[in-house]
Amino acid sequence: MATLKDIGAELGLSAATVSRALNGFPEVSARTRDRVREAAERLGYRPNRSAQRLATGRSGVVGMIVKLRADMSADQTFFEVLAGLTAALAARDTDLVLAVDQGDDPVAPYARMLERDLLDGFVLNAPTADDPRPAFLRAHGVPFVMHGQHCARPDYPFFGIDNPAVSRDSVEFLVALGHRRMALINGETRFAFAAERAGAFRDAMAAEGLALPEGFVASGPPTESAGYTAALPWLAGRCGPRPTAILCASTPQAAGAMRAARDLGLKVPRDLSVMAHDDALPHTDALRFDPPLTVTRAPMRDACAPLAQQLIDHIDGAPAARLQTVIRAGLTVRGSTGPVPQGEETPWPRTTPPVTQAPG
Repeated sequence: MATLKDIGAELGLSAATVSRALNGFPEVSARTRDRVREAAERLGYRPNRSAQRLATGRSGVVGMIVKLRADMSADQTFFEVLAGLTAALAARDTDLVLAVDQGDDPVAPYARMLERDLLDGFVLNAPTADDPRPAFLRAHGVPFVMHGQHCARPDYPFFGIDNPAVSRDSVEFLVALGHRRMALINGETRFAFAAERAGAFRDAMAAEGLALPEGFVASGPPTESAGYTAALPWLAGRCGPRPTAILCASTPQAAGAMRAARDLGLKVPRDLSVMAHDDALPHTDALRFDPPLTVTRAPMRDACAPLAQQLIDHIDGAPAARLQTVIRAGLTVRGSTGPVPQGEETPWPRTTPPVTQAPG
C-alpha cells in the first residue's frame, strides 16, 4: 500500500505537502491538490484514520442506529437504505458504523456513541412525529441528515418524499375512475410519514366532497397480514357498504388486501381497485402482482446518494437550509385499478352538494 512518502516521491513533493493536499488545506493550490489526489488513486493510497483525525479533526466515520422490534425484526426498508448508504458513503471515502437499539429512550444510543468521540455525524431514519433526536444532536453540535422529516418545516438537512402528495395524487386518480368509496391502509401511526398521509387522505376526500366513514382508515406495519386483517371486514360488508378502492401505504399491505378480496370471491379490478406506495424493495415487485399493482413510486435506493452527499456537505460546513430536498413520487398505472364497478357510479355519499358550471 502506498504511503505519503511514495506519493511525494512520485510528484517531487514533501510528505507534508501531500498530506495537506489530501486534507484540503487552502494553502495548497487546486492544481497541486488535483495532482496529489490523482496520484493517490493511481498508487492505491488509503489514509490512516488516526493520522487523518489528528490533522483534520475528522474521523471519516459516520453512524446510523437501527431500532429493532421486540421480535428482533427491523423494517425491510432499513436494509435497503443501509446497503445503499454504505456504498454511497464509501464512494466519498467515509465509513458507516451501525448500532442496534432496543431501548425505550430514542436518544440514549446516540448519547452512548457520542461519548466515544469516534463519529463525524449521523444518518437518521424512520422519523416520528415527536422525534427528539434532531433537537438532541443539534444541542450537541453534531452534524446529521434525516431520511424524511418529522415536521412540516425542519431546520436540519433531510431528503424525503412529498407524503401529502402521495395521498392527494392517489385519491384524484381514483376519483377520475369514478370511485367514491375509498379506504386507506396506512403505516404505523407513530411514524411521521403515516400522519402526513392520513391527514392528506382525509383532506383529499373532503376536497372531492366525499364522506369518509371513520372505520375506513386503518394503520399497521408494512406486512401482508396487516393488509389482509384491515381489508377483510371492509370487503365483507361488516363496516357498511364495501369500498370500491383501497389505497395502501406499502406493497405488502396491498398483497394482503388483494388476498382478502380473492378469499371473498371479489375480482381485482372488476370489483375492487387496489393501489399502493412502492419503495421498490427487492422482496416486493409490484409488477409480479396478479394483476400488476398500480403504485405511487419513489425507490428507496434513490435516496442513498443524496443523503450521503448532504451529510458530507453538512460536516464540511454547508448550512442546513441548502441541504433540504423533497421529491414527488411518480404514478405508475397498472392492472390493479380500473373504473368503478357497475352500479357504483353514483357518488356515495357527498359531504357537500356537487358544484355545477353556470351557463356562459
